[in-house]
Amino acid sequence: MDVPRWIALLVVGYLGIKLFRPPVWLICVLLLGGYLLADSLFASAIDTAVK
Repeated sequence: MDVPRWIALLVVGYLGIKLFRPPVWLICVLLLGGYLLADSLFASAIDTAVK
């Protein structure tokens, strides 16, 4: 079954928030940090490390 990545991320994120109840500030920091890292000089280094 092929599920688009963004749907899988939404489901995992929703379940993680409902089950583990992390603080809202931690969620904001992770989202903002990921967004900023994706557009930085480190994006290519992270991309090669993940692959």
